[in-house]
Amino acid sequence: MKNNFINEIIERGFFHQCTDQDKLIDLINNKSIRAYIGFDCTAPSLHVGSLLQIMCLRLLQKYGHQPIVLLGGGTTLIGDPSGKDATRKILEEKMIDENIEKIKKIFEKLLNFKDKKTMPIFVNNAEWLNKLQYIDFLRNIGKHFTINRMLSFDSVKLRLEREQSLSYMEFNYMILQAYDFYKLNKNHSCDLQIGGSDQWGNIINGVELIRKINQKESFGLTTPLITLASGVKMGKTESGAIWLSEEMLSPYDYWQFWRNTSDNDVEKFLKYFTEISVDDLNEISNKEKNINNLKILLANEATKILHGEKNSNDSEKTAKETFDKKGIGKNLPETLIKKSQLINGLNVIELLHDAKIMNSKSEIRRAINEKGIKINDKLVNSEKEIIVIENFEENNCLKVSHGKKKHFIIKLK
Repeated sequence: MKNNFINEIIERGFFHQCTDQDKLIDLINNKSIRAYIGFDCTAPSLHVGSLLQIMCLRLLQKYGHQPIVLLGGGTTLIGDPSGKDATRKILEEKMIDENIEKIKKIFEKLLNFKDKKTMPIFVNNAEWLNKLQYIDFLRNIGKHFTINRMLSFDSVKLRLEREQSLSYMEFNYMILQAYDFYKLNKNHSCDLQIGGSDQWGNIINGVELIRKINQKESFGLTTPLITLASGVKMGKTESGAIWLSEEMLSPYDYWQFWRNTSDNDVEKFLKYFTEISVDDLNEISNKEKNINNLKILLANEATKILHGEKNSNDSEKTAKETFDKKGIGKNLPETLIKKSQLINGLNVIELLHDAKIMNSKSEIRRAINEKGIKINDKLVNSEKEIIVIENFEENNCLKVSHGKKKHFIIKLK
């Protein structure tokens, strides 16, 4: 039964590398293990770029293992250089602590807290990193790392090859992450670290540090880095990050992100981001000839996991009302403006800017000139168009469409 964790990791395409796959399989065949994934706390929410890792934590629980969620209160003060071209903005501790509390709430929605044996353990690495004595740390931990080896890992090597600066602070990050794994192994009996493929070097360092100090065997497993069919890294779009927090991205917008998945990505993402069995997905894919129905299935299932079945159903219903019936769906993103602003009419650019439909007036002007803006399903032909109270129809609502896929509601207050 335990071995099924690795089987499903491979079957769903989550598997990239493992330090010793056969020994890890033997271990999880004989006992339930604890495994950890670390998460940066640079923002008050994670985005979908972290979702594959979270799906791994859900699979751990499914097969009777216990996940450790490491929230990097300490390492976020430094910033992981992996995959980065420049040094991250350094955050204050207070802001990092606030981010941690908000990120915890996301995990409360995504992981199972009912079974004590598999209930996630939350750990903040500030607990040990903020207490380190520099000289002691160099003597006891630093001696196990060579500069030659550290320079060989991609997180460092690629930055240097591109002649992009790498601060001494960032250079130390891999030692701190290795130390995290060592502490979790020692204090929480953690046998496995899971991370994206760009974390491979950091994970190996942790495995080796545990062997040298704790004289125990531990394991590392990485997942593939995901890019969209367009080549863009998973997690961000032209309009911004796809956040997992409802406060930062509505369930409807989240549903729409998955609904707008590229044809080339949809079957892969059904394996990654839903919990429909692979056998069932293969059967569905063979029978379903309409790719849009697969996209709706993906949107429904992915949204249900994060935001619940009601929000998933409401989002699908809103999309049908908006796109198929040309109506105003109840679940569309809403913004409010004062009725007093419309007494003498308001220029369409001013209206859309005040309602924060787009980031700037120049962006709105460009969209109008490119015939990309509709008000109540009617094309806006001039940037001089005036919007009046009478344009607000059902329940004092105005529907704004930007292109074919983005729809918003402006309400009078």
